[in-house]
Amino acid sequence: MLFSDEACGPSAPPPLTPLKATGLLCRARMLRHAALEGTPPPLLRGKNLGVLRETQDSEALALFHRAAGELGAHVATMRSSLSVSSAPQEVRHTARMLGRLYDAVECQDMAPALVQQIARHAGIPVYDGAAMESHPTARLAELLGDQTSLADNRRFVLQAFLLESIA
Repeated sequence: MLFSDEACGPSAPPPLTPLKATGLLCRARMLRHAALEGTPPPLLRGKNLGVLRETQDSEALALFHRAAGELGAHVATMRSSLSVSSAPQEVRHTARMLGRLYDAVECQDMAPALVQQIARHAGIPVYDGAAMESHPTARLAELLGDQTSLADNRRFVLQAFLLESIA
């Protein structure tokens, strides 16, 4: 579903109301224009983002690193040893530590219930697979047109999403 009026939990993908989708597309178009002009703005300079995942290499990981890095953010990747069966105090402790170290955290290939627990205690934006193809924002890339490739459009939409939640 691309658009939703339903409320979401702290780590669930954001509801993409028509207004929110329009805002993301507008910001993504501005970012695309700046990139084509050769002047991508470092709007996330000084921000530290983390990617928490069980495996190391993937297309989504590379997309997140590139999208955030082009905006000036520093991105660190960490392997997660947490699972839904982890002790609640371990999840809370890890989430609080992530909240002290990072301005936002992307969780990839993790159980939604675990991501929700992390989001509840981290005190920062926690994304449930924002760079994954299954995230609602991925569908917006098709609406940016064919001035740039679909992969580039996906990057611009992800950048718009990050800027909306962090900057």
